[in-house]
Amino acid sequence: MEKPPLLQFEDWTLAFPRAAGGLRPVVDHLSFELAAGQTLGIVGESGSGKSLTALSVMQLLPKSAQVQAGRIIWQGHTVLSDLSERAMNSYRGRRIGMIFQEPLSSLNPVMRCGEQIAESLRLHQQLSKAAAKTQTLRWLAKVQLRDPARVWKAFPHELSGGQRQRVMIAMALCNEPDLLIADEPTTALDVSVQRTILDLLKNLQADLGLTMLFISHDLGVIRELADQVLVMRHGKVVERGRMADVLQQARAAYTRGLLACRPSLSRRLYRLPVIADFEDQPAAKPAELLLKYREPPQVYTERQATLASRPSLMVVENLSVWFPKAKNWLGQPTDYVKAVDEVSLQIRQGERLGLVGESGSGKTTLGRALLRLSEARSGRIIYQGQDILSLSAKALRPLRPQLQMVFQDPFTTLNPRHSIGRMLHEPLAVYRKDLSKSDREARVLALLERVGLERDVLERKPAAFSGGQRQRIGIARALLLEPRLLVCDESVSALDVSVQAQVLNLLKDLQEAFGFSMLFITHDLGVVKFIADRVAVMQQGKIVEAAAVETLFADPQEEYTQRLLRAVLA
Repeated sequence: MEKPPLLQFEDWTLAFPRAAGGLRPVVDHLSFELAAGQTLGIVGESGSGKSLTALSVMQLLPKSAQVQAGRIIWQGHTVLSDLSERAMNSYRGRRIGMIFQEPLSSLNPVMRCGEQIAESLRLHQQLSKAAAKTQTLRWLAKVQLRDPARVWKAFPHELSGGQRQRVMIAMALCNEPDLLIADEPTTALDVSVQRTILDLLKNLQADLGLTMLFISHDLGVIRELADQVLVMRHGKVVERGRMADVLQQARAAYTRGLLACRPSLSRRLYRLPVIADFEDQPAAKPAELLLKYREPPQVYTERQATLASRPSLMVVENLSVWFPKAKNWLGQPTDYVKAVDEVSLQIRQGERLGLVGESGSGKTTLGRALLRLSEARSGRIIYQGQDILSLSAKALRPLRPQLQMVFQDPFTTLNPRHSIGRMLHEPLAVYRKDLSKSDREARVLALLERVGLERDVLERKPAAFSGGQRQRIGIARALLLEPRLLVCDESVSALDVSVQAQVLNLLKDLQEAFGFSMLFITHDLGVVKFIADRVAVMQQGKIVEAAAVETLFADPQEEYTQRLLRAVLA
């Protein structure tokens, strides 16, 4: 007799109430089977329903979610979706473990990490305190945390993102469940940490014989682990099959778009393909569009020569930014974090300089310091012949419009109480009093058109827009004052891969049209390969390597740079 699948979804349908009445479907007649020992990847972008699918297994759905139809079946007989809360508790943690997307918000901030794992062990296995601690330390070692005793005592905020994610993995696996659900477990991590977490999950699956449901918005991550894959969009499955088959011969235009629009180290493109390219050309294959958009080598060579002949827009000399780490009883600093440590670099006129490095390397602090948003301890920033570090706030004010920034998170950088129109008109009202009201209005409308937004956005507030639309608004706001330097701080890292491709294309088009210089800060080397002319690599507050983008990627000199490149997913 054939063994039943470990997990089975039958016609599972979820909906949320609409504010205007009626229901909005978010998972639409979803069916699939997951056999014991296999890994099923579910890939999709924001709003696809993939995380709600994972939460459905654990019966941890938001209270407003309504099950419209279907069943979730465990080992061919138990209908998980019909179990009471008390009955379901015997599955959560014990039979089914889950790694959540953001460990900092998933772990209890006021409870030591070791105690949180031990609590799960004591609840499900009725262990003594001493036995639970012994088991916890064993699991902390098993997930390759170097000092289990220190991690046991640490609170979540005292650990790095990668360490917190390892604690979450230990907590999910400590009761040796049959099924592990991993919901975007590597999304917020640097490329090298992401690689180590994926390798860890592979090894643990082999050691423990795990069945895994792996959720991600990134096919590059899914391909590392999955045997089978489901591609979801707007709550529906648009493609399913063996991972290798989908990668080689994706049938759905949406899947082909997801495969093609992700920036890669293997090619330099002048434009990234987007989903619309494949919807407009249903027969198009990723390889065809990638060939079409490949940047000819002579174009790259000519641009490098042109940039080399241009003067510098900004020269940074021995810049240091320190933050107090410890203080004495008088409140005076006794030790410092050297976030930026004796950094020197130059940004040429019209150049796109990429700045890469892991979290904590000092990238964002350096970007903010160049705009005098973080105060430097020492050094010089020469802009247009003057050291802007020596300028008072009043003397710096006329230069502010020329030095603008696009921030990382489009959901927190726009005032939720103000209309888009107010936020876009405000910089012009402050800095361009020479313009009439009609001229300011014309400039706003022209720039909205350039970033692909309609006039009607002016009356609406940020909550009405998606992440990609909000980032376009942030770009428009930064460019209204015609800056000479634009600093983009992880400006696409919070976006889905297809939206990321659209925004990167937009930034490149705008930079070429307006001619401003750009400092593009990111941890994604594929993004740098696409957008940058030159790259600087930052580690522990220092620039360890800098070169033209093709030179650095082809022949990195520093071991740290080589390690970052080795960690990049296919």
